[in-house]
Amino acid sequence: MNEMNHYDVIIIGSGLGGLLCGYILTKEGFKVCIIEKQRQPGGNLQTFTRSGYKFETGVHYTGALGPNQTLSRYWKYFGLIDELPLQQLDQDCFDRIGFDECEFPLAQGFGNFIEQLLPMFPDARSGLTAYIDKIAEVVSAFPLYNLELPVDHREHHYTTQSAYEFLTKLSQIPIPKSKFPNPKCQIPLSAVLAGNNYLYGGSRVTPLHVASLINHSFISGAYRIIGGSDQIAHILVRAIRMQGGTIITNHEVTAIDNVRQKFSIGTTAGDVYFSTRIISDIHPAATLSMMPAEMVRPAYQKRIDSLDNTAASFILYLSFKPGTFPYLNYNYYHHAAADPWAESGITGSQWPGMFLLSTACHKKEQEFAETATILTYMHYDEVARWKDTVTGKRGAAYLDFKHEKAEKLLRLVSQRFPAINAAISHMDISTPLTYRDYTGIPEGSLYGIQKNYHEPLLTTVMPKTKIPNFYFTGQNTNLHGVLGVTIGAVVTCGEILGLEHLLKKIKNG
Repeated sequence: MNEMNHYDVIIIGSGLGGLLCGYILTKEGFKVCIIEKQRQPGGNLQTFTRSGYKFETGVHYTGALGPNQTLSRYWKYFGLIDELPLQQLDQDCFDRIGFDECEFPLAQGFGNFIEQLLPMFPDARSGLTAYIDKIAEVVSAFPLYNLELPVDHREHHYTTQSAYEFLTKLSQIPIPKSKFPNPKCQIPLSAVLAGNNYLYGGSRVTPLHVASLINHSFISGAYRIIGGSDQIAHILVRAIRMQGGTIITNHEVTAIDNVRQKFSIGTTAGDVYFSTRIISDIHPAATLSMMPAEMVRPAYQKRIDSLDNTAASFILYLSFKPGTFPYLNYNYYHHAAADPWAESGITGSQWPGMFLLSTACHKKEQEFAETATILTYMHYDEVARWKDTVTGKRGAAYLDFKHEKAEKLLRLVSQRFPAINAAISHMDISTPLTYRDYTGIPEGSLYGIQKNYHEPLLTTVMPKTKIPNFYFTGQNTNLHGVLGVTIGAVVTCGEILGLEHLLKKIKNG
């Protein structure tokens, strides 16, 4: 056995979860190797450049990054906070929710969140207060979101409740007609509060804790990373290497096996690596597919293979002519109808049912946008006929499909932003197939495995598996998003190091 290729821990995939685990374990003295199939490490932290403009692939904004807020406290340990340039989004409106001609601000700060919506819902103070109180209650039941050790496991109470049912029962108070005379604008408060549910792939089976933890983090403090989220990956990669870690890129893992009580990892390059422990930062189904049958219990394999994934997306990456489109220091969510929960399943002539427009931040006090990303749902069935093709070789019919859908999406966007078409200098298009091939997530799912409040245990993937010394990390284990993945990485490494030991170090910076 070649000792040069032997490690204490091999991490498969270099998304945020994989890099954070690599940072923790190298800092603790482990000999770590991260193996990444792409040319650059980072997963959805990566950016790409077209026509001289940089685009985000996954992280458009994040929450709880203000002083002493949850993500800021975790990231201080990883050396990120002091190095990342941050732009706080509009405190009175970090997300603007649009239905026809009426728009609603979602504000930062829990009191401010209520006050900014009250002018449009003057009779809804009790409903808004109940909403804020509930998401705070949920967060208090998840100790790791307060950098504390789990004790009483109250979180299970909220994993079995429906986010959709909670919001629907919370308030159906419509807007008074005096506020918006247009009858199309009689939107219930519950729809407005679900107006940014694209953040969690809003499905009617989404558990209450998923929506609550994510929204609580953004209301606490919503930020963009000036210049792109790839800086997160650069900082972590540099630190991992300085701490003695190895990062191998452009090598896709194709086989995982046991050899004399050690794991062997085979790659497309024909190389084989060995380790005592494995952490997989890629989708659990993709991970298990690389193992021989005897390594995995049939019931576990069947369970993972049976799990549904969250919805997929169709994305436009736009670059603008200089000085033609304003920089928006908020994210704009538009809904073609008053039911945000039904949009992920829309196909055919009714598509698209919504869009999210986010302009990238490249500097402080930015007046005009250089780029924007426009995202909407797209069902994988729409592109399934090309599922056996690869990027760049899908044929003319696929290109026609992409451009037809792009034009249709832009028609919806231009109803709210009439000047956008004239401002565009270049456009790239991504479908669920693009995302599938880039991330390895089945069907190009936005956030991996769909958590279901009907079956919380079935749809929760634990970081420690039944395979000794084999672990998962990433968005499928705890919660998606940078905060969820950060906490998930800590939990994964806590299985190796001891969670109490690790949390103490993180709290001490």
